[in-house]
Amino acid sequence: MQTKPTSAYVHIPFCTQICYYCDFSKVFIKNQPVDSYLEHLIEEYDSYDIKKLRTLYIGGGTPTALSAPQLAFLLEKLADKLDLSYLEELTIEANPGDLDQEKIAVLKDSPVNRVSLGVQTFNDRMLKQIGRSHLEKDIYENIANLKKACFDNISIDLIYALPKQTMEDLDIPHMSLYSLILENHTVFMNRMRRGKLPLPKEDLEAEMFEYIIAELEKAGFEHYEISNFSKPGFESRHNLMYWDNAEYYGIGAGASGYVDGVRYKNHGPIRHYLQEVEAGNARVQEEVLTLKEKMEEEMFLGLRKKSGVSKKRFEEKFGLSFEDQYGAVVSELTEQGLLVPDKDIVRMTKKGLFLGDTVAEKFILEWIMGL
Repeated sequence: MQTKPTSAYVHIPFCTQICYYCDFSKVFIKNQPVDSYLEHLIEEYDSYDIKKLRTLYIGGGTPTALSAPQLAFLLEKLADKLDLSYLEELTIEANPGDLDQEKIAVLKDSPVNRVSLGVQTFNDRMLKQIGRSHLEKDIYENIANLKKACFDNISIDLIYALPKQTMEDLDIPHMSLYSLILENHTVFMNRMRRGKLPLPKEDLEAEMFEYIIAELEKAGFEHYEISNFSKPGFESRHNLMYWDNAEYYGIGAGASGYVDGVRYKNHGPIRHYLQEVEAGNARVQEEVLTLKEKMEEEMFLGLRKKSGVSKKRFEEKFGLSFEDQYGAVVSELTEQGLLVPDKDIVRMTKKGLFLGDTVAEKFILEWIMGL
């Protein structure tokens, strides 16, 4: 019998302002059918007959772009049929420019127990440069108000290697730090193509990465995943689920999910999504993973964690010898100083963590006899 996923991602695609670097599935909220979207999203959610979840993550877009009544409706309907005694973590993403006292009160009255703030930078000049609507004072005010409302599990997202950023720019338990990535169809990509985006050189970016790790470790944070740092016990359980290559529901316009060995993506345009939910299937793409692809994902995702991938767990999960599949590449990357010498666990060194996906890509199999 197929075990049902115990995690779900819910996508709220609305934003009050479109950031210059963002290529996520999102739309400007003005004149959008928000109420209808929420009703259809709950219809899709209910179609999976979800009763038990360990983790539930509401992302975007910007979930706090919703009005307080809309936010209350969403949270009430998502929790309505859940066994809350089983739920370990319910995270909602928030924008410091949108999170007012009324919305914090809604969160306090709901099962939400973790808030992820899209800070990006504390520098007002840079916030303006990257298209954010909030200011540094809004960040501190939001964190203080969340703590007053008894939220102690607060995470912030930060971006480094921003345009014109230098080393000079750089009491919460979790931080996610991302190097700026230029994506197609964004303001920043268009500026770069016109030669009008002065980004830090790669060696300065590497220096920033090393500085960030050193300073956060001194402050008691553990670098538990390529982009994530936490105080003990405050790791993101939902994101660890992704990196453990577990299955999860993806709900909402443009959301991706992984259920019954099938990776899928929902329709992104709002009106298409509404129509397809009414027709009984919001999905626009489905891919049934082969054993080869499942093994590749196990390595690609698992290597993002500082704890790495257990060779024993790999063999138990896939019924194949780890050494036969990956022994040669592990030896090669260990010699290059990118993997830690370890007979039981495959994990990256600090040098390997900085290169990240470049190292993980070495574990993509060209072919395997018998598969």
